[in-house]
Amino acid sequence: MALTPFLIGGSDIFDPFNTDSLIFGCRSSDRPSSYARDVAAVANTQVDWKETPEAHIFKANLPGLSKDEVKVQVEEGRVLQISGERRKEETTQGEKWHRVERVHGSFLRRFRLPENVKVEEVKAGMENGVLTVTVPKMQKPSAKTIDITCN
Repeated sequence: MALTPFLIGGSDIFDPFNTDSLIFGCRSSDRPSSYARDVAAVANTQVDWKETPEAHIFKANLPGLSKDEVKVQVEEGRVLQISGERRKEETTQGEKWHRVERVHGSFLRRFRLPENVKVEEVKAGMENGVLTVTVPKMQKPSAKTIDITCN
């Protein structure tokens, strides 16, 4: 089953660890008036989230953007935020657009991270229009055997 991002309970944080939000979502009356525009910006910023034994890996398609136009933050403890802006292409005199399908404007994606991550070690890189954010996981401590002494 594929998880699809949507506004949850009046918030824009995707939280796959909250089953109530995945089941119930939000009511249309909770949506702000700019909902359609915001949904278009979110929908056009595609992000994959994969978990490995060592880390959570996010890959965002950001064609045409440079690393200077994208911002990656961890806020509120464990909320990963990817934001930026696609600028509208300028036209010069004598040019005329026949079709504009690429969305421009600000975008923002937020993901609630699980408790077992090392937020101080988050790394981000960008190559060929794909942003990769790696959030390392804390390793479970191995079991320690305690020697029993006799008195």
